[in-house]
Amino acid sequence: MSLAHREILLAGGSGGLGSETAALLEAEGARVVVSSRRSGIPADITRKEDRFRLLDAVPDLYGLVVFTGTPARGNPDEMMQVSYEVNYAGPILLARESAERMKLAGAPGAIILVSTMQAVALFPGSTVYAGAKAALQHAARILAKECRGRANIRVNVIAPGVMQAGMAEGSIAAGKYDRYLAEDIIPRYGRALDVARAVRFLLEPDNYITGQILSVDGGIAL
Repeated sequence: MSLAHREILLAGGSGGLGSETAALLEAEGARVVVSSRRSGIPADITRKEDRFRLLDAVPDLYGLVVFTGTPARGNPDEMMQVSYEVNYAGPILLARESAERMKLAGAPGAIILVSTMQAVALFPGSTVYAGAKAALQHAARILAKECRGRANIRVNVIAPGVMQAGMAEGSIAAGKYDRYLAEDIIPRYGRALDVARAVRFLLEPDNYITGQILSVDGGIAL
């Protein structure tokens, strides 16, 4: 069950969720490689050459966690393509390329893609962001089906809710999500550690779960 000495790549993992996850995995002895556009191994996973360079840096890849994403705010006509590339195409292509390398190595592994509550439930005004993340979820389940059985490469999705980390921090400070507390929908806002623990669970070498979407949202999607 231990992750000690296993190589795990956190793509887009320099933010609040990724940093907490890296700390949790490193405490267990995992060899964690972090990439982002600005820190760790600099990489833009919408670019094929950057994806391949990342995977070359983790030759004994066991686990991939893709945190990459953007809220895609702005004019929908201008942001639709950006959201498609960052929230869907880049992450799923990296996941598929990782799975191919795992298959070639003949070793089991785990792939986790990070989505959003907006791709699980319906939120007005979220089309540009949520549409791409919903596509990511569906594509992840297809990949899980392609990698099941003897290959034993598990592919799952985590859909965070309102987290006190990353993109939601500004909205929490502005009071956008106060009603979820006032209306007794959630007991508290999520913490980065909530997501990190979910990642750790799905990375367990003997885990028997694949092709699932795990909502870490305190009940908002209900």
